[in-house]
Amino acid sequence: MTLLVVSAMFGGGVFNIPQNMAQSAALGAILVAWLISGLGIFFLARSFQVLADIRPELTSGIYMYARAGFGKLAGFLIAWGYWLSVAFGNVGYAVLLMDALNYFFPPYFAGGNTWQATLASSAIIWGLCFLVMRGVKGASVLNNIGTVAKFVPVTLFLLVVLYFSFSRDLFTSDFWGNVSDQARQDKPLGGVIDQIKGTMLVTLWMYIGIESAVVMSDRADAATVSRATLLGYFLVTVLFVLVSILPFGVMSQGELAAMAPPSTAAILASLVGAWGEVMINIGVIIALLSSWLVWTLLVAQLPWACARDGTFPKIFAKTNKAGIASFSLVISTAIMQAAVVLVYFSNDAWNLMLSITGVVILPAYIGSAAFLWKVIWSGDYPADAKIGKISALSISLIATGFGLWLVYAAGVQFMLAGAVIYAIGLPVFYWARRSSAGSERAFTGVEALTAIALFLLAAAAVWMLITGQLPQVYSS
Repeated sequence: MTLLVVSAMFGGGVFNIPQNMAQSAALGAILVAWLISGLGIFFLARSFQVLADIRPELTSGIYMYARAGFGKLAGFLIAWGYWLSVAFGNVGYAVLLMDALNYFFPPYFAGGNTWQATLASSAIIWGLCFLVMRGVKGASVLNNIGTVAKFVPVTLFLLVVLYFSFSRDLFTSDFWGNVSDQARQDKPLGGVIDQIKGTMLVTLWMYIGIESAVVMSDRADAATVSRATLLGYFLVTVLFVLVSILPFGVMSQGELAAMAPPSTAAILASLVGAWGEVMINIGVIIALLSSWLVWTLLVAQLPWACARDGTFPKIFAKTNKAGIASFSLVISTAIMQAAVVLVYFSNDAWNLMLSITGVVILPAYIGSAAFLWKVIWSGDYPADAKIGKISALSISLIATGFGLWLVYAAGVQFMLAGAVIYAIGLPVFYWARRSSAGSERAFTGVEALTAIALFLLAAAAVWMLITGQLPQVYSS
């Protein structure tokens, strides 16, 4: 379970953290951003830990928590958003993988969205689908091997930077991003708050997967889920912070911001030569395939769990002889295929997938933390829980506040794009409710108003996209 959590978070994105973070912020703001994100995610992980203890019957809890606390539509929307965020995240892996392959086969995979990259990504997406169809055990063994293997290049990168090339003077210069730098073409970074906000979707992307043990909680006991979540969190946090800040002791913020992905490869090549770049790119490929495999498991798990209780149409509960949610996996793969085609027409494929994934997963995190708060407030918190009521209340409030801060940091433009994604799911919810609820109304009064509001927001967002008023979200 711990390796599952680590592999879900520790994907290929870690190899491009230096450029991703330096693009929006200087070292001081990056440290503050990691402090905020690290604490926020810690309390979110603690929320999962508490909920696994007090409500162990809610397996696949990332959506069941919202459903139990806020109704069927809320549960569906959380599940829908999480499901699509996983699918889009896999397409983000495809973009990074193609960039790594482009190092060995230039220029066919440049940017991750050439026609060659699109064909290769499509082949891998369906190949992983058929691999997972064969069963969880074999996929888990491959993931464990890949997880261990991808630590090697990252560890070597950190050792080379820290012990052989690190400059303390360079590390502490321009700490808050006030010095003009020609390498970034004199692009102003803005104030510290703006810099921190600019990194939030990056840090959120890196932590996506913290909930993976919860999603697979029907395959383990609550204590295992809890320990794996926290251990995985601590392991990856240390690595994320080190990989993002130590390069500032080798290059300036402007130089880091201008690098092509994966930026760790370019940094290591400048220090040890071409072999370092080769090793990092191989590490990226191993890391991405390993994490991609984990997320292929997860992408099918949630719709299957939702279908069993009527939140998704019943057909999603269909399994094959190996016990894999076959229909859910095929539909998920088809969605990823459509997203790969969308990426082909995008100017900035990686940032598009990163931003969309971060925005649509936020309600899943906020809903889980808010459910814990509701359980405590309603007086249903068990007296014999491992974590006291006051501590649990503090955990839930901080985790919810962190989620709302991320909504603010993401910005209105990406929240509008998220409304489009959620609105697309409403007909699926109607289908599921009509097929499982019999004569019961598909929408309650409040749910109907929520659905109308979502459709209006989605219509406004589509119009703004068509007229070019949301270039931050999508530009072809």
